[in-house]
Amino acid sequence: MKYVVKLGGAALENPAVFHNCAHAIADLAKDGHQVALVHGGGVQLTRTLKLMGKQSEFVAGLRITDAETRDAALMVLSGRVNKSLVAALGKFGQPAVGLSGGDGLVFRARKKRTNPDLGYVGEIVSSDPRWLEAIWKMGAVPVISSIALGFDGEYYNVNADEMASACAAACKADALVFLTDVPGVRGADGTVMRWVTVDQIHALSAESVISGGMLPKLGACREALLSGVKRVRILPAEAAGVLPDLCSARVTDGTEVMAS
Repeated sequence: MKYVVKLGGAALENPAVFHNCAHAIADLAKDGHQVALVHGGGVQLTRTLKLMGKQSEFVAGLRITDAETRDAALMVLSGRVNKSLVAALGKFGQPAVGLSGGDGLVFRARKKRTNPDLGYVGEIVSSDPRWLEAIWKMGAVPVISSIALGFDGEYYNVNADEMASACAAACKADALVFLTDVPGVRGADGTVMRWVTVDQIHALSAESVISGGMLPKLGACREALLSGVKRVRILPAEAAGVLPDLCSARVTDGTEVMAS
């Protein structure tokens, strides 16, 4: 089976969680599945920007990205965070190849049109999964940072959830899993919803039940399902150990997002 796993930057901050996520992804690949790992690094980027004397600002869960912030994102996401994940998989004997969405022109982006203007924030408009297929043929895991190249030659910061969704659609993944720092999608009463349909997402947003980073995440889930991805799940990173059993056993952790 073909899996796309998205790992958020917050999970990388906890050594034990990071270790368990890498172990689970390595086991998934060793079981014969084709796995692509898409990652963010927002926590790490915010910390680096603070050291640079820059304050981070967000609109609807998306970072306002001027040229200096974009360059920092390229350095942090495609550099240290990406290579730390390659190293973590290597620790478990699983070969991995780190790349940004711009390498090999795997993902092309355009500037996201928003009000207010977010700067160098992009959205994926085309993809070519041939490089991912080549990496899989060599028995390795592609590790993809959420940076893509625009047709104007500029790099764009792409929301990692949206990048993972585009990746899953491009390679016709059987499953897309978001490993997060939250237990799942919480309903109005604060409890985790075990199932959310695409039709419920708009209502949850309109009623402000979901907000912040969960908005682009659920939007990414919707796009993946509408693009033919068979299964989409938001899973707490602490439960990453269930990944190898996700499509063969009953899993109660997190929230399953369904087409209907």
